[in-house]
Amino acid sequence: MKIAKNIQKIAKKVLQNEADSVKKLIDYIDEDFENCVREIFVSKGRVVITGIGKSAIIANKIVATLNSTGTPALFMHAADAIHGDLGMIQKDDIVICISKSGNTPEIKVLVPLLKRTGSRLVALVSNMDSYLAQQADFVLNATIGEEACPNNLAPTTSTTAHLAIGDALAVCLLELRDFSSDDFAKFHPGGSLGKQLYLKVDDIFKHNEVPIVHENTSLKEVIIVISSKRLGSAAVVDDQHHLLGIITDGDLRRAMEKDADFKALSARAIMSTGPKTVNKGDFAVKALNIMQQNSISQVVVLDDQNKVAGFVHLHDLLREGII
Repeated sequence: MKIAKNIQKIAKKVLQNEADSVKKLIDYIDEDFENCVREIFVSKGRVVITGIGKSAIIANKIVATLNSTGTPALFMHAADAIHGDLGMIQKDDIVICISKSGNTPEIKVLVPLLKRTGSRLVALVSNMDSYLAQQADFVLNATIGEEACPNNLAPTTSTTAHLAIGDALAVCLLELRDFSSDDFAKFHPGGSLGKQLYLKVDDIFKHNEVPIVHENTSLKEVIIVISSKRLGSAAVVDDQHHLLGIITDGDLRRAMEKDADFKALSARAIMSTGPKTVNKGDFAVKALNIMQQNSISQVVVLDDQNKVAGFVHLHDLLREGII
């Protein structure tokens, strides 16, 4: 079967349609949007988001985003609401109803019931003249020109617009709450993202060997330390255990190639100065960033007194699942 359609052209047209529509939403951010955000921020209740069909799917995503950024939220399917799920709405909750037309039969049945609960009603809608928009306390305007579907039927651009407004709502609330990366980590403890947000260097370096040599250590002893500790390097310290430099396998090879009498050299003579370091209280992801930026496989860990405490290796980060 020969496909005569220009697939790339169709895809680009869809993305252009949706991009243009999302960009136009900027002009629809008004006082109603601001007042809605402030109402949610000061509310003692939760955000209940409802919809039907594709709007229900978008509602679920917005609920997930709100929950993960500090705003308690839950989903209520519009069809199930009239069969008992209205009972989940509490006195201080704020209900967001998502609908493109705002005039579907389910919405017209649901809206009066929602208003009877006493909760504030927010319409996230693409038709500002709709029944839903007229009945709502706040209206979030997600008007679009047309769907990306060539028949202007399948919810495509409209659902993208609703999703974008939901993201704007969530981020505004996040900013008002001064929601930090530490707060984010509390809600995302699993997976590599979670570990990047909470795992500290102190949690992972202690099991490693600690190859340390004094600045006056002989080259022979340096080789023994590096070989026995199996990290391919050694930190060079002074009498107070402060870091002076680092000796790697590469430094050893260069010393042997450069100096015929290399056996008489001390650690200070062959070390590289300015080694990359992290403090033991730093997040492990900082160690990863340093390694990636400098194309190295390990960094020296310093304690609270700025003394050498150990090493973090790239393998440690791989083992912990940060990468």
